[in-house]
Amino acid sequence: MAGIQVQDTFSQADLVKTYRKITLHLVPFLFVCYLFNYFDRVNVGFAKLQMLGALHLSETTYGLAAGIFFIGYVSFAVPSNLILYKVGARRWLAATMILWGIFSTCLMFVSSARTFYLLRFLTGASEAGFFPGIILYFTLWVPKAQRGRITALFMSAIPLSGVVGGPLSGWVLHSLSSGVGGLAGWQWLFLTQGVPTILLGVGMFFLLNDGIDQARWLGEDERRALKQALIEDEKNRPAEVSDSFLSVLGNPRVWLLGGIYFGMACGVYAINFWLPTIIKTSGITDPLVIGWVSAVPYLAASVAMVVLGRSADVRRERRWHLAVPLLLGVIGLVIAARFASNTAVAAIGLTIATMGAMGALPMFWPVSSAFLSAAGAAGGIALINALGQTAGFFSPYFVGWIKDTTHSTDLALYVLAGGMLVSVILILRLPTKIINH
Repeated sequence: MAGIQVQDTFSQADLVKTYRKITLHLVPFLFVCYLFNYFDRVNVGFAKLQMLGALHLSETTYGLAAGIFFIGYVSFAVPSNLILYKVGARRWLAATMILWGIFSTCLMFVSSARTFYLLRFLTGASEAGFFPGIILYFTLWVPKAQRGRITALFMSAIPLSGVVGGPLSGWVLHSLSSGVGGLAGWQWLFLTQGVPTILLGVGMFFLLNDGIDQARWLGEDERRALKQALIEDEKNRPAEVSDSFLSVLGNPRVWLLGGIYFGMACGVYAINFWLPTIIKTSGITDPLVIGWVSAVPYLAASVAMVVLGRSADVRRERRWHLAVPLLLGVIGLVIAARFASNTAVAAIGLTIATMGAMGALPMFWPVSSAFLSAAGAAGGIALINALGQTAGFFSPYFVGWIKDTTHSTDLALYVLAGGMLVSVILILRLPTKIINH
């Protein structure tokens, strides 16, 4: 908070309390929304355990369908965030959630590869604006020095979705696989995730504020201090700041950060989409047990996220808080691949990989927004996210193809670990004035 000046009657301690107030008001609801966003990723991985056999689909087909989601996601990420910047977060994020909830629910009616591909594309297109929209939304409330913690708390929904979603998905497959209500277990998975998402979208329209000025739960002095803090934060940005979407497109660091995020996301999506299959390959066959085992890596990752976010903000350091966890992710994937047939060692490797890969995620976004002005952030954050999310197409499809070809995921995990290692090297080469601003 150094360099931030507020009125004499409003102390730095008061400002810290205001940041805490914002966190408590915004994060819990957005956390639950993001939790259901990632339930979709967890559910698909578990639905695969029954869905492929029921519909006579191959591993490659599953991988392609999982990946097609991200073609829709990448195609609509930038325009969606630009629309949000124009119409406001409340309306656009609510519409986004309602649409993806509808399409996600409709996955229960999949009967062929074509309908699987189509619905995954539409789900991805409708989800495209949610995550980059929330990251942009945080820039409207708190300065960069506070974003590591708030982003980590929000993004801890990713691993927690595995902690809750894994056992829940395993229970649904285990208990409802006999056709309860005329539906298969994998159909119940999509129904139980999709309908609450629609309801949360409706709730978002009534509960969210577009920014500081609309927040009636803030006092006038709090609004004034927050605005001043954001003005000071804008003044202190590096000279390389991008002020518009056109300058964002021409900024090589945006593309570099997109490449770094691609390597990170390769490892994350390998875990998200294939964790149940990797656990099953190690010798565990009961879906309920697979669900409980899959919760362990995600629980460890949720703790790592919060600890890293707090540590990075306190120490004002980003580079090593980003690079070291990511390097642990590389080591964990290598261990999981090398000892795939040993359940205990593979589980340890997957836990290390999940902690590292997911723990690094919230550390990345404060770095990315460091040189984007308010005008450039809408398109810049979405573009970096879109570039990275192309890994969501490549990673699951590549793993599926390798598994069909070699009957093992080992080679794919080695390649994806290599991609994460490249991201670590690129992170270490970023200029200090950018990464630690």
